[in-house]
Amino acid sequence: MKNSQKHYSRRSFIEKTVLAGATGLLAPSLVMYSKSMATPQMTQDDISLAQWALVDEIREGKWKNLDFPRIAREDFGLNGIEFVNTLFEVPTVSYLNQLKKNADYHGVKMVLIMIDAEGDGCEPTPELRKQFVINHRKWIDIAQYLGCKAIRTNCRGPQDVDKEEALKWAAESYNMLLEHAIPAGISVCIENHGGVSNDADWMVALLKKVNNLYFGSYPDWRGPSDSFDNVEYLEKMFPWAVGMSYRNQPTEELTAKMIKLSHVSGYRGWYGIGSSGRDAIMQGKELLKKYLEI
Repeated sequence: MKNSQKHYSRRSFIEKTVLAGATGLLAPSLVMYSKSMATPQMTQDDISLAQWALVDEIREGKWKNLDFPRIAREDFGLNGIEFVNTLFEVPTVSYLNQLKKNADYHGVKMVLIMIDAEGDGCEPTPELRKQFVINHRKWIDIAQYLGCKAIRTNCRGPQDVDKEEALKWAAESYNMLLEHAIPAGISVCIENHGGVSNDADWMVALLKKVNNLYFGSYPDWRGPSDSFDNVEYLEKMFPWAVGMSYRNQPTEELTAKMIKLSHVSGYRGWYGIGSSGRDAIMQGKELLKKYLEI
């Protein structure tokens, strides 16, 4: 890892915030931020719309990526949008400029881009790890151009991979990718989409190993199952949460519990509604507003 990254380590950041807080020089919002990986510019919560929640409508040709800001504002009254890279038609400069104009017109913040089909963060060979980095650089550039704060990546690893080996591979990949992301001011985060990323303890080990303020988690609030404790996973990811991939839970009680846990943890930032379909999106909006009191 290059020396330039050391300035951005989570440890050095927290040490500086603690020192400044002790001398009375640090704003209360930044004291809170030292405990959580919330967006630095945000000191309160807001709700965004994850594009994948309406992927069926896009695939059916009902609207295109350029329409996303309008859909979020006019149909759902939401302030932010979270893109999926595979739904960009042709991301030329003129296309991106039109997307920026549409977002500005509708008063919608472009929050992040979810990256699929560009390789995995835990590839088993040096060549594949390098290609993963190359493939994601362009999306970091696009995210910066649009004014997003982060890109979301996948980090599954090969089936039945040795987790110690996986830790080395992933740390190498993300340290390389951060060399491009840090100068752009773009955070890189991992969403639990299977494989090693579903293991909260493995994720904690990776996040500590990379130890960079621009590297974090994007916990997917999947429903609970025999093989996945979504509440425990969420609790372990709080210190590194770049955002929240919100999903309605089987009961309102469980939904409320997860929302309140997030707030109490010190997290302040975007809750991207990923529950599928318009009814589920509206339900998620109502529950978030109710329990976040926004």
